[in-house]
Amino acid sequence: MKTIITPDAPKPAGHYSQAVLHNNIVYVSGQLPIVPGTGEKKIGSIEEQTKQVLKNLSAILKAANSDLSLVIKTTIYISDISLWDKVNAIYADFFASHRPARAVVPTRNLHFGFQIEMEAMAAVYESV
Repeated sequence: MKTIITPDAPKPAGHYSQAVLHNNIVYVSGQLPIVPGTGEKKIGSIEEQTKQVLKNLSAILKAANSDLSLVIKTTIYISDISLWDKVNAIYADFFASHRPARAVVPTRNLHFGFQIEMEAMAAVYESV
């Protein structure tokens, strides 16, 4: 197992890693809409939050020698299922023609009043 850390994604705020690589699969921890480096919390629209989460996810995948095209599965937590169409539109833009397996979990409260959190599993191009 190898821990994946990049300054291009928010630092973990607890006892966990941004991601863990094992047997050529990278497991990315839940990402919130926090800007890396500054720690700014994106609490604007669901579209802004979704874009930041996917940017963070992409940065971690890159650090693990992977990318969105190799994502196997995502789990998306959203604060209100009525936001789903907006989230799905941004998600589709980021993933383009790639369609990983996915679970959507409506929940009430996420940290800091965020409306979205996303975790993922992806293959890697080769061991890093």
